[in-house]
Amino acid sequence: MLFVKQNIWLILTVLTSGLMLAFPNLFGKMASANEVDVNNAVKLINHDDALVLDVREASEFSSGHIASARHIPLGQLKSNLASLEAFKDRTIVVNCKSGNRSAMACGILRKAGFTKVYNLKGGIVAWQREQMPTTLK
Repeated sequence: MLFVKQNIWLILTVLTSGLMLAFPNLFGKMASANEVDVNNAVKLINHDDALVLDVREASEFSSGHIASARHIPLGQLKSNLASLEAFKDRTIVVNCKSGNRSAMACGILRKAGFTKVYNLKGGIVAWQREQMPTTLK
């Protein structure tokens, strides 16, 4: 007990450091559990007739996007959930530029009751790096 009293700050520092190291490993995997890479996204699009939802800004979307992607910028997603109601039980692949905004969009969709939501890991950047086609239409 004397050791604990004399070294309380050291013990607290060690415990805090351990929690900070463990946090990303414990909770990061849960957040990214529904991420798909480009190859698996293509499979979902081709075999599950997945809806592609692009949550980038209009200027980004108009510079090139996945064919037949539906465009709703992240900032407008909550107010446009009703327009996606028909897709609640359908597979949805969400993309943005790098995967960060689309991860947030996935969270919004899941909270709204969408059941099959996947974040495109690496976003449109990864899509283009794999030399997958984009369109301006």
